[in-house]
Amino acid sequence: MKNFDEAGLAEPILRAVKEEGYEAPTPIQREVIPHMKAGEDILGIAQTGTGKTAAFVLPLLTRLAEDRKKPAPHTCRALILAPTRELASQIADSVRTYGQYIGPSTAVIFGGVKPGPQLRALSRGLDIVIATPGRLEDHMSTGGIKLDATTTVVLDEADQMLDLGFAPAIRRILGKLPKVRQTVLLSATMPHQIRKLAKEFQSNPREISVAPVSRPIEKIEQSVRFLNSSSKRAALQEILSEKDIERAIVFTRTKRGADRVSGHLDKAGLSSAAIHGNKSQRQRERSLDGFKNGSIKILVATDIAARGIDIDGVSHVVNYELPNVPEAYVHRIGRTARAGKSGVAISLCDGTEQPYLRDIERLIGRKIPSGDGDWADGEMPAYDPANEQTQLKRHKRPQGNRRRSGSGGGGGGGGAGRSAGGAGRPAGGAGRNGAAQSSKPAGEAGARPAGAKPNAGRGRGGKPNANARPAQKSGPNRSQSNRPRRAKPAAAQR
Repeated sequence: MKNFDEAGLAEPILRAVKEEGYEAPTPIQREVIPHMKAGEDILGIAQTGTGKTAAFVLPLLTRLAEDRKKPAPHTCRALILAPTRELASQIADSVRTYGQYIGPSTAVIFGGVKPGPQLRALSRGLDIVIATPGRLEDHMSTGGIKLDATTTVVLDEADQMLDLGFAPAIRRILGKLPKVRQTVLLSATMPHQIRKLAKEFQSNPREISVAPVSRPIEKIEQSVRFLNSSSKRAALQEILSEKDIERAIVFTRTKRGADRVSGHLDKAGLSSAAIHGNKSQRQRERSLDGFKNGSIKILVATDIAARGIDIDGVSHVVNYELPNVPEAYVHRIGRTARAGKSGVAISLCDGTEQPYLRDIERLIGRKIPSGDGDWADGEMPAYDPANEQTQLKRHKRPQGNRRRSGSGGGGGGGGAGRSAGGAGRPAGGAGRNGAAQSSKPAGEAGARPAGAKPNAGRGRGGKPNANARPAQKSGPNRSQSNRPRRAKPAAAQR
């Protein structure tokens, strides 16, 4: 299949594709479209930015164009699952663009917005539902949507959905689908969990791999700068002030870090916006719209957006912080060099991030060239990824705010801290500095009967309390029981 005329697409779909200026299909499209049109299960592996969305949307729309039956209420004919809101919205945009001449009924289902409009759309019955797993399960539990009439299901970026913890939800969703169906799994990497999922829910899938797994697009110019952490802000400002910056995405590891970096760039006069999971859907859409129309030149994002941003014209990607999962690096830099264009990816690496860099270089199979930095040549230890072990290490994200336990004096459990239930306080009325707080003479201090509370029968400030009950005399009529009173611990007596 050298061009889309040979792909067997329906005439309205082919017309929309040509209007978009597409002539020759990409490798993943050449392989997936014929097999998907034939109704086969597909396990497709292709790096990000290679046209996977059109690979499954075009044959799906062709099937709808050839069979225009109306779906029943609360059902859908095709289901597309995506890991993030942004990716779900972009898939929906592709469906509307390629299907503009057949007008398929669609709905985008994700969290962060009111469920009412989504439920009303589902109640009519739809051709295609594009959803994130969490919100889809919510509507399934209330009867808003039933999957017993769904004949095609597509899992886009399946590996990221598993990374985000959606594996149980995906299994529950696939378990509600008819046994006779077409299941398409598309992913950028092939971890063991994807293989396991394919064995569970696919029947003799056609495995398609069009590029080496996790290899960045060759048109991306990659480099790394070795800096002290204190120098990163100045270096980032210098990079983003260059004239050749068209659109740039800056990646951080944390949501708070994204907000801090965006605020610093704004103070430096560089228009930017932060996008991450704590932002509302309206804020995320406003930031993406501004980034698309050029009013915002720089987008600061966490890894949740690494596969959810499909915007042409991103000239630069800057890794302000290297990811602790090496595959995320491939997805981050894949935001540039899209649609056949070239791009630049610059990583800022401090001393604590060297293990992350080594894992990344081992994954992509080559050393990333180094640019200007704080460290002179020769200070950085020589590293050759070919001589390292092939097994990748996973580094846990630093937990800077986690409370640490210990036996020292500040607040450790089991020691002198508050969490020890007062055990760390000095007994016998000792104060914070370990000295006795009583100013009375020893004889006066020892005149209080054992077990009696200080200031008994007195109100605040040691004044007499008019409502206090008179002390009972000890004697045989005081109590019917001769059991001794339980002594209170020293902390309670205080």
